[in-house]
Amino acid sequence: MAGAIPAEWIKNWEKGGKNEFLQLCRTLSENKSHDNVGFRDIQQVLYELACHVVRGNLKHDQASNVLGDVIEFREDMPSILADVFCILDIETSCLEEKSKRDNFTQLVLACLYLVSDTVLKERLDPETLESLGLIKQSQQFNQKSVKIKTKLFYKQQKFNLLREENEGYAKLIAELGQDLSGNITSDLILENIKSLIGCFNLDPNRVLDIILEVYECRPEYDDFFVPLIESYMYMCEPQTLCHILGFKFKFYQDPSGETPPSLYRVAAVLLQHNLIDLEDLYVHLLPGDNAIIEEHKREIVEAKQIVRKLTMVVLSSEKTEEKEKEKEKEEEKTEKPPDNQKLGLLEALLKIGDWQHAQSIMDQMPPFYATSHKPIAIALCQLVHVTIEPLYRRVGVPKGAKGSPISSLPNKRAPKQADSFEDLRKEVFNMLCYLGPHLSHDPILFAKVVRLGKAFMKEFQSDGSKQEDKEKMEILFSCLLSITDQVLLPSLSLMDCNACMSEELWGMFKTFPYQYRYRLYGQWKNETYNSHPLLVKVKAQTIDRAKYIMKRLTKENVKPSGRQIGKLSHSNPTILFDYILSQIQKYDNLITPVVDSLKYLTSLNYDVLAYCIIEALANPEKERMKHDDTTISSWLQSLASFCGAVFRKYPIELAGLLQYVANQLKAGKSFDLLILKEVVQKMAGIEITEEMTMEQLEAMTGGEQLKAEGGYFGQIRNTKKSSQRLKDALLDHDLALPLCLLMAQQRNGVIFQEGGEKHLKLVGKLYDQCHDTLVQFGGFLASNLSTEDYIKRVPSIDVLCNEFHTPHDAAFFLSRPMYAHHISSKYDELKKAEKGNKQQHKVHKYITSCELVMAPVHDAVISLHLPKVWDDISPQFYATFWSLTMYDLAVPHSSYDREVNKLKVQMKAIDDNQEMPPNKKKKEKERCTALQDKLLEEEKKQLEHVQRVLQRLKLEKDNWLLAKSTKNETITKFLQLCIFPRCIFSAIDAVYCAHFVELVHQQKTPNFSTLLCYDRVFSDIIYTVASCTENEASRYGRFLCCMLETVTRWHSDRVIYEKECGNYPGFLTILRATGFDGGNKADQLDYENFRHVVHKWHYKLTKASVHCLETGEYTHIRNILIVLTKILPWYPKVLNLGQALERRVHKICQEEKEKRPDLYALAMGYSGQLKSRKPFMIPENEFHHKDPPARNAIAATVQNGPGGAGMPTSLTINTAKLEESPAEETEKLKEKSQGAVKVINKAVNTTPKVTTSNGNSASNSKIIKEKDDKEKSGKEKDKEKKEKIPAATPEMKALGKDGKDKPKEERVNKDDKAREIKEKTPKSDKEKEKAKKEEKASKEEKSKTVVTTVESKSAAEKEREKEPSREKDVAKDMKSKEITKGGEKIPVAGSLKSPVPRSETSESEREQKRRKVDTHSSPSHSSTVKDNLNELKDSSAKDHSNSDREVPQDSAKRRKEENGTTGSSKHSKSESPSDSPRSNEKEKEKSKSKSSGKEKGDSIKAEKMEKSSSGSKKESRHDKEKTEKKEKRESAGGKEEKKHHKSSDKHR
Repeated sequence: MAGAIPAEWIKNWEKGGKNEFLQLCRTLSENKSHDNVGFRDIQQVLYELACHVVRGNLKHDQASNVLGDVIEFREDMPSILADVFCILDIETSCLEEKSKRDNFTQLVLACLYLVSDTVLKERLDPETLESLGLIKQSQQFNQKSVKIKTKLFYKQQKFNLLREENEGYAKLIAELGQDLSGNITSDLILENIKSLIGCFNLDPNRVLDIILEVYECRPEYDDFFVPLIESYMYMCEPQTLCHILGFKFKFYQDPSGETPPSLYRVAAVLLQHNLIDLEDLYVHLLPGDNAIIEEHKREIVEAKQIVRKLTMVVLSSEKTEEKEKEKEKEEEKTEKPPDNQKLGLLEALLKIGDWQHAQSIMDQMPPFYATSHKPIAIALCQLVHVTIEPLYRRVGVPKGAKGSPISSLPNKRAPKQADSFEDLRKEVFNMLCYLGPHLSHDPILFAKVVRLGKAFMKEFQSDGSKQEDKEKMEILFSCLLSITDQVLLPSLSLMDCNACMSEELWGMFKTFPYQYRYRLYGQWKNETYNSHPLLVKVKAQTIDRAKYIMKRLTKENVKPSGRQIGKLSHSNPTILFDYILSQIQKYDNLITPVVDSLKYLTSLNYDVLAYCIIEALANPEKERMKHDDTTISSWLQSLASFCGAVFRKYPIELAGLLQYVANQLKAGKSFDLLILKEVVQKMAGIEITEEMTMEQLEAMTGGEQLKAEGGYFGQIRNTKKSSQRLKDALLDHDLALPLCLLMAQQRNGVIFQEGGEKHLKLVGKLYDQCHDTLVQFGGFLASNLSTEDYIKRVPSIDVLCNEFHTPHDAAFFLSRPMYAHHISSKYDELKKAEKGNKQQHKVHKYITSCELVMAPVHDAVISLHLPKVWDDISPQFYATFWSLTMYDLAVPHSSYDREVNKLKVQMKAIDDNQEMPPNKKKKEKERCTALQDKLLEEEKKQLEHVQRVLQRLKLEKDNWLLAKSTKNETITKFLQLCIFPRCIFSAIDAVYCAHFVELVHQQKTPNFSTLLCYDRVFSDIIYTVASCTENEASRYGRFLCCMLETVTRWHSDRVIYEKECGNYPGFLTILRATGFDGGNKADQLDYENFRHVVHKWHYKLTKASVHCLETGEYTHIRNILIVLTKILPWYPKVLNLGQALERRVHKICQEEKEKRPDLYALAMGYSGQLKSRKPFMIPENEFHHKDPPARNAIAATVQNGPGGAGMPTSLTINTAKLEESPAEETEKLKEKSQGAVKVINKAVNTTPKVTTSNGNSASNSKIIKEKDDKEKSGKEKDKEKKEKIPAATPEMKALGKDGKDKPKEERVNKDDKAREIKEKTPKSDKEKEKAKKEEKASKEEKSKTVVTTVESKSAAEKEREKEPSREKDVAKDMKSKEITKGGEKIPVAGSLKSPVPRSETSESEREQKRRKVDTHSSPSHSSTVKDNLNELKDSSAKDHSNSDREVPQDSAKRRKEENGTTGSSKHSKSESPSDSPRSNEKEKEKSKSKSSGKEKGDSIKAEKMEKSSSGSKKESRHDKEKTEKKEKRESAGGKEEKKHHKSSDKHR
């Protein structure tokens, strides 16, 4: 025992122990801070004291004395002492030692005066009591206690149960039913009740039951009855009340019984005051939870069945029967709704505001089961009304609305009303979640919740709050989104077409970012409708109704159908639009009526529509291509078209759609650009079409007003608002520049990433779509963004190209409007600063502002290309070219006049119209006059602007072309970096490029050779055409058309030519000092020679066209047909060229009719137009003089001859000079051109040879094989035959052309020699003879000669390229050879791909070259030509293997040819001095022609071919030439073959 009393105290008890003990007890009694602890300590102390007495350490009288003092310290001390004795009694009774028991007994006896008998009798054992003398016998005592217990606990009392005597109950009812309004309290009544129970012996349970009955009847006295029952319950068992209520509920559970609401209410109040436990009462209520779950499942199954029935196709007879059955079933259901006591109690709890208990009942049921019963939903709504009242009054009531205030619930235990948004989170959001879709029962509450949401969003979006508040607000915001998703939207679905709710909800929705809104719509559409049986039904009914409306929707009934769609959309927009869009994707003719019928939608519905469109577009299950993989699926096209129309007509937010397109582009998918294209076209009125007429195109080069009036197909009306909306959406979400950059990058992505496995046709389509959309979108930004917006968003050109990797053409396209805006704003500033009004001042200011704006651009562009580029063209020239537009170069006066005249006609019509009311007349006239004034003002403004620009260009031009290398190289760079990339960018750019070339020429720009430039453009268009997409081909055609227009104008009239080209540096031909002409160093190309050159260009175009048509390649054929259609106004002009084309196109029509219908359609279209132009074609001798009498003229003719070297001598010389650049340079040029960024550039720079080799290689190779196999004499015969044959068959011509191109290199060397000979000869008697022959045979042989001409020309060009040192001679030779080849090669031409092995060919070529060199003037030209052809074929085969090497050579050749367009004529002139053998050759040829007709024939043939292209040679010389050719072939065949091989080696 832990000693609370030390042993010393006991030993020295009398001295000091007693006092110490008393002191201890006193302190313990006073320390009442911890009652419990103090009580235990005193017990411990008293127990120890008693123990010492029991052990005999202390006398019992000493102990009783001290205890007498201690008793006074606490009231409960006797009781404590009794407890101590009780414990000791038990302990000592168990002990063996008698003395200790005696000590205990004596102690108790001594202390009897301190503790009362009753207490001791309670606590001590009966035996102990007996020994103490407190009772007589312990046995009797035990018996007596048992009897009392039995009487107390087990004997039933006979209470008055109302049957026996009702007076007591009557008095009880009188007590409870009296008027309680006075001072009567529940305590007072309770006392009376107790008296009645006692007096009349009433049953207390029955009394409690009666109190409850009375309470049911007097529900208004809660404050009286609740305390009464509470006090009464102190007298009862706690469970009693619950059991009595349970019995009451049981009574009503019969099938016919109906529980009265008053009982529910009493139970609810008792629950709220915690007088009973819900768990105890819940078990007494029916139906059981299992039954409820079963019922819920059954409802879901029924809903699904209804859906199935709605989607099933039912025949009409069955329909009526089924409907009747359904009606019967429904009636049965409505007859007996089972009495659900749990729901009744729940309703009562909600009505009195006991949310806690209500919540726990709802938790035990399936979700939304309880609230799907309307009374409960309404009760819960009412509770929410009350809870949000103060907050709603403060922030939610709209201005000017009074509203009807709702009073709070009378009881204090109802949920606390919300005063702040934070309070909503505690209870209200929870209540709403239990309501779910059934908030639809109370539209007013719906509106209140939405308005609170609006008010919250206003506060949430204002940035005044602290960090902690912000976090709270974030949580509240996420709660609000959940409520919207789970409660507001599903409730809207169940409301019956309530447009006001939809608009109210939009008030809140529009404050959410579109990402949140679309997320909510997605959940609503795809998940919400499956969550509840009612919603499942509603979805099915909506689809059913939508089908009904859509079946009947036509253009005629748009209004009534639109109203029906509107009604349906107010509640279930997602389901409706999903169905409508699915129909639009199938039937595109629905687009217009659907768009018109959507005018009755609410703002929310328009937003949902935008979401549904995006979802439909992003559907991963739909294929974006048709099964043939060459076209975009029609569903996507329909959706895109619908998008454009609907976004234009209605105020729908665009951000989501635009972001979707941007995301698709980021993912490398360009299909969806179709949508952007449609949206921009419809909303901004900016069309992108390749079908523009030249009038429209011209109008597009004017100001904005002219564009709107004359530039577009449809009249662009009312796009101001919609384009503003589009602009705002782009700027607000920073999508303008990203979309541009993504499109610019995606153009190449289409080819190199996206294109992978796709059909070439589709890749082209996608590329065009991407490019067109970029042009359209850029145009939209340029015309709609303010200068500041534009400059702020578009970075500088070097950043665009180097950092964002934007292609240069696109980068300049985007930057161009910025430069224009910038210059005009600077110019305006300078004008304001100084008021000088003179024209000079204005121009000076304009130039200053240009320098200020463009100087940084000049610096920026340097980084775009290698430093070498800037040796030829200056950055200033490059930037100027790319920054100007057609608006800056020319005023479309005719367009302005046309539009003004239209307006005048309109005004006259208005005057003449008798029916129009006068006020309308006046308005219309005013409109027309205003438009007219605007147009005239715009024209004047543009005129001034163009004059300023031209002044600026005049000042700049001297620094444009630096020409540090050669003119040739300069032209290459100009075409490669400027013209070709831009001419296929857009139709207007194509026109611009052609105008710019003309402008550079007119400005007399130093170092710019116009002649070379045009020659380069026309000489070989095969590569360029082949590498275009469909739309690019159309634009390239426009460019060629404009170029041809200029050339044709100069060609048409000597006066115009002299005026516009006569002494311009662009037409300078530099002659080498020759024996004939003396030493004129510089000379202009004269008019007649220019006409020869133009003929050569026409010939080249024919050759390229025929080649493309012969390839059989889809892209080649389609593109060349598009180009030919575009250049029809100016080409073909020469009859025989036109006929050649016509035959080839006719063949395409026949071949492609079944195979490729689109090519067939194109060819038929072109063929028809070509036939209609036939009357305007002229014979070749009218196009240019073929047989001029003078020597020069003759030389020229030779060059123009069938070989197509149609350049006059002077031209040839020019080209030769242009080509003077050493061979190395030309090769470098070739390399550069190959390295050019765009294939097109390559194509342009490279020679036609390559193309030809690719083109007709197969047929050529066959022919070559045959030729190789045949003996040379055989070949000669073939050649003669071919010459005789009116080069009628287009195939032959094509072959000839191709052949020329490929074998040109080999042929060129031989042919050049031959040509030289021929050219020399024509100047002598041979020329005259040839001229006569040509005249006779011109008619028959025109077509043949065309072919031959082509071949000879190409050969000559090839030779030039191969042998730069001998360029002039070679060029002459080439021309002559081309002529000869023209006649002879036609058969051979097809066989460019010769099967001869490489080693053999190279040897033979070397030999031929040697021979050529030796027999420069050998008369056996014709045979040579044939051999050349064969060799060429061989070489072409080699060329294929050495294609890498060949391309540069080809390009060089082409350059030479182009530079030396006039090469052959030049060569003929210049060669005559250098090749003194020429005159000898001519003489030899004459003599040979007399002696061995063959030799003469060859040289003559060369000339003849040239002439025969002019058309008259072959027939007159037919017989003679045949014999001559045979002889020549035999004699010179071997030599020439060797020469050919040499030349081909050289080529390699």
